[in-house]
Amino acid sequence: MKIQIVVSAVLLCCGGWVQADEPEFKTGEWVSLFNGKDMSGWTPKIRYSDFGENYGNTFRVEDGMLKVRYDQYEEFGERFGHLFYKTEFSNYKFRVEYRFVGDQCKGGPGWATRNSGVMIHGQKPETMDKDQDFPVSIEVQLLAGNGKDARTTSNLCTPGTNVVMNGELKKQHCISSKSKTHHLDEWVTAEIEVRGNKVIKHILDGDVVLEYNEPQLDERDKSAKKLIKDGKLALSGGTISLQSESHPCEFRKVEIMVLDAE
Repeated sequence: MKIQIVVSAVLLCCGGWVQADEPEFKTGEWVSLFNGKDMSGWTPKIRYSDFGENYGNTFRVEDGMLKVRYDQYEEFGERFGHLFYKTEFSNYKFRVEYRFVGDQCKGGPGWATRNSGVMIHGQKPETMDKDQDFPVSIEVQLLAGNGKDARTTSNLCTPGTNVVMNGELKKQHCISSKSKTHHLDEWVTAEIEVRGNKVIKHILDGDVVLEYNEPQLDERDKSAKKLIKDGKLALSGGTISLQSESHPCEFRKVEIMVLDAE
């Protein structure tokens, strides 16, 4: 089965997606979403800034890596950011190779130290309010330890969403995985398997470290309420974005494998 998606794009300077040729997505084959040269196909939405404005050059490509940096910030100022890929997906595997480096941006919240994430089943960035901190989405949380203490990664956070685990609707914001700890400067490969509205698996070092079902909008959340149509809460697909949460990090691989819907 061959899937080819053609997307119209406009220039970043016009406030839209970065112009890029769309990769050819073949079911069962890994495809890179990052070309190692520029941010083709990706566009930032940073809190308090318009969609397409890369405040402080937060997201950049250097040395063949996609980097998240804050050297042009005076302080963080709760400017949580997300770099969105232009195509939405539903059934797929997604993986990144990432690491945390350096020191947290001045003014970043304590909980955001060595903290970033991959947002899946997300809302379209054009629908976000200018002062909205996180897209309504499922977050696969990326974390690093402090060099001595245990800290899991590939955790789950749910901005504007809920999931079901072991038959129970979970309404808490974050749930820890059972991963081992990875510390600063260590390259980590995180993989996510997404099967529409059925099941999502967080995979680290080849092991499933967290699994849940039935991702859905949270009626209690004001941003999520705007996305509910005809009372339907189920999330079966959406945007993918990479997060900036005040600690410098780097991605050297960003890849996707489209899966058969069945």
